[in-house]
Amino acid sequence: MSTQGSRDHRNNTSQSRNQQQRQQAFPTANTFPGRQIWRRTSAAVNPLVSLLKERRPRGIKIWHLILLMLIFDTGILWQDFAKNMTQIVSHSTGGGLAPKSHSAKQANKIQHLTNDMKYKQLASLYVDHMSLDDKLGQLIVGRFTESGYSPNLDTMINQQHIGGVILYANQIHTIQQIQADTARMQSRANLPLLIGTDQEGLTVNRLANIYGPDSLTAQAMEHSGDPNVANNEGKKIAQRLLNLGINVNFAPDVDVGIQGGYIDKDLRDFGHTADDVIKYAGAYVEGLQSKGLIACLKHFPGLGDVPAELDPHSTLPTVNADKDHIYNVDLATFKHFIQSTNPQEHADMIMATDVLMPAIDPKFPAELSHTFITDILRTEFGYDGVVISDSLHMQGVAIDGQHLNIGDAAVLAIQAGIDMALNVTGSTEVAEVINALKAALQNGAVTQARIDEAVMRIIKLKMERHLMPAVTPGGDQRVQ
Repeated sequence: MSTQGSRDHRNNTSQSRNQQQRQQAFPTANTFPGRQIWRRTSAAVNPLVSLLKERRPRGIKIWHLILLMLIFDTGILWQDFAKNMTQIVSHSTGGGLAPKSHSAKQANKIQHLTNDMKYKQLASLYVDHMSLDDKLGQLIVGRFTESGYSPNLDTMINQQHIGGVILYANQIHTIQQIQADTARMQSRANLPLLIGTDQEGLTVNRLANIYGPDSLTAQAMEHSGDPNVANNEGKKIAQRLLNLGINVNFAPDVDVGIQGGYIDKDLRDFGHTADDVIKYAGAYVEGLQSKGLIACLKHFPGLGDVPAELDPHSTLPTVNADKDHIYNVDLATFKHFIQSTNPQEHADMIMATDVLMPAIDPKFPAELSHTFITDILRTEFGYDGVVISDSLHMQGVAIDGQHLNIGDAAVLAIQAGIDMALNVTGSTEVAEVINALKAALQNGAVTQARIDEAVMRIIKLKMERHLMPAVTPGGDQRVQ
């Protein structure tokens, strides 16, 4: 074989192999039900036309018969196609075809579900190519105590491969400074970082050094009486954060507050009923995510009933509500946003927190509770996004009155179904968490499948929000 012929043979073989890989990863147009129906119908036309040719009545031209048959077959084809599409939509969304007025929204949801499957496939391929140290690093959102980029932070990012960084007001000084710091963080990371902060509004305002008090509290948005105010505020905050290199806002609070309670006293709740919270927090989430920012619903399963004096930073609050109240009030907002038909309302991330609800789990605070995170949030409500812990340094991280160290807390959180451990401070604590997770893998307390599942969700989120390209590790398959 000549050199040119050998090269052509290799190119053809490579193209064939790439085509097979693409077909395996993504369904092609040939699998579309309408195309299959078209093939079945058209195959049946030819013998029928032949029969009509033999038995056609006098005075009727053959093209008349063919036209009649095409009209007839088109009707059958449309009925068969509509039936198949109804089955597809029913399987994907739990209902039949939407009314015509909702067809655009339904089409967007189908496209969202399709892309979701593709991102998940690609993320799984990434996980298959990652080392254990890389995987465990992705489960950590690190905190650094210095006022700017530091060698300690660089170690966490470049050597320990943490999946994200959280910023506080004492690290956000000027636009130019934080832009330079976040750019440096990303340049030193093997995989793009989730860089987040808590920008809730005036009372929790991490951007105060740059923008001062120019932000609305959740209560101010709700008191406006206009969801557009919340939506516009979400867009404004998203633009500011993204301009600074920050891609996650650990907000909004979707707790249903009681008058004067822990959340309410700091103006952090969007209302005192689930409906009000859904109405205004939903508009705010849409505003954040319409600009490409990652929103994070908190504090699952809800701190709204916690009295003002019981701060989970300093104690483990107990909510002695019955199960019906917890489901109908505290959990109702989370359930709505998880199951909403509006994709822009779906938060990419949910933060679980330290609260004890004995009616559901009498032993574990929610973020360490398999019942809350896996049984309710994952299985019952159907949430498959990233779940992040609250700060693992809070005094509410306790069992039977005993506060847990950072390593044990992270292991229990991952066991429960949490994907990312928040506020692991400094490279020493990052190493402690990684070593604790390795020990848990060795003794069977945590499975490799649980680690891989968490990492897959994190990589998938980074692809969805275009922090990293949606391609295979080899780079030859991309989600459009």
